[in-house]
Amino acid sequence: MIIEQIYTNCLAQGAYYIESNGEVAIIDPLRETQQYIDKARKNNAKIKYIFETHFHADFVSGHVDLAKQTGATIIYGPGAETSYNIYSAKDNESFKLGNITIKALHTPGHTLESTTYLLIDENGKDHAIFSGDTLFLGDVGRPDLAIKSDLTKEDLAAMLYDSLRRKIMTLSDDVIVYPAHGAGSACGKNLSKETVGTIGDQKNTNYALRANMTKAEFVEEVLDGIAPPPQYFAKNAMMNKMGYEEFESVLETGNIPLSPEDFEALANHEEALVLDVRPQNDFIKGHIPNSIFIGLNGQFAPWVGALITDIKQPILLVVPEGKSEEAVTRLSRVGYDNTLGYLEGGIDAWTNSGKEIDTLESISADTFAERVKEGHIDILDVRKDGEYKSMHLEDAQHFSLDFINENMNAISRDKTYHIHCAGGYRSVIAASILKARGFHNLVDIAGGFGAIKKTDLKTTDFVCPSTL
Repeated sequence: MIIEQIYTNCLAQGAYYIESNGEVAIIDPLRETQQYIDKARKNNAKIKYIFETHFHADFVSGHVDLAKQTGATIIYGPGAETSYNIYSAKDNESFKLGNITIKALHTPGHTLESTTYLLIDENGKDHAIFSGDTLFLGDVGRPDLAIKSDLTKEDLAAMLYDSLRRKIMTLSDDVIVYPAHGAGSACGKNLSKETVGTIGDQKNTNYALRANMTKAEFVEEVLDGIAPPPQYFAKNAMMNKMGYEEFESVLETGNIPLSPEDFEALANHEEALVLDVRPQNDFIKGHIPNSIFIGLNGQFAPWVGALITDIKQPILLVVPEGKSEEAVTRLSRVGYDNTLGYLEGGIDAWTNSGKEIDTLESISADTFAERVKEGHIDILDVRKDGEYKSMHLEDAQHFSLDFINENMNAISRDKTYHIHCAGGYRSVIAASILKARGFHNLVDIAGGFGAIKKTDLKTTDFVCPSTL
């Protein structure tokens, strides 16, 4: 028996390759499927099943393409309705895979069709669960993403309570837990950095699996502090339910080199968004006017999904050399399939053709501290709510990047803003969006709050109310 977790850090997502006696199951595959096909081929094995734990909201699964390419059966839990052929498993239904068995445990709560898959080994012993977004390490799935008119998030949270206690907590403590996500995912609020655990560990450490916890307590604690879901979640879930364009076609039409002239013409005629995915320091030094920065070296796909509100938006890419295919692939993982091409030769080709570039002022934390001491300046802290509340500069205005599109009226084009995040990635994203919308007096603080804390500027720490 082979179990391999294929973890993608950008999405904080775990897909799984399971093999026994020449037969393979893939659980929650990513959009690009060739990696699974190659792995099975190398082992002289055949992909038999594709198990989906639920309709994913935070990424587009590769299940439809993989089934077409291999003839494998797509399996969802009870109640799943799709526009393509699937097998809808019954609760506790078993599927043979070589010498092992995979049993579908219907665990509604995160979504109605959410299903945990229990792997039973060659000796008939419960070995592991693939828990999707039902159970994470340190948390459970948010119950606010699959609401119908007759269901509330409280209803779904109550279902999740029952699912965990009736289907998962009854398993042996040594059963391994393989979740769909780890820290960094917006599918939960307290996810561990670890990506593999056990039922016993979670009973001891996961607040939502606390012994003697009532259903009312569970509902209140699970719903407390959940931020609104990113706007692309509902769109990705619909793509997973209704199908999508083949990934190879998306890659073929998106990974096209364009001369500066053709690039500029498409930007103008197709109303395309110019997306610069280079490292932030390269963007700071020189970029195409009105382009948006979201670098490949950060949580690229989730930020694209959170900030580019039209999932069908035509996109033109400015990429580091050799990274165009990666950029198109990572865009497709969250459903942004309308890439028109990339700037061949990069910014050098753009400037060599005599076209205009723009820059972003960026200063060190020490220089920033000096400016603060010289007199009042306007500061934007673009970190998340929890980060800001835990510690922030006394005079900083909280302006979370997550909600920048909704909060533009909270700032003025007449002011000069010094912008910081935690480390320098998100502040440049924020500055690029603001510049594209006519905010030209912007200063990035290199190193973010991590560097600012090393200066002698005064910060405000969060004080827990219970200690007052």
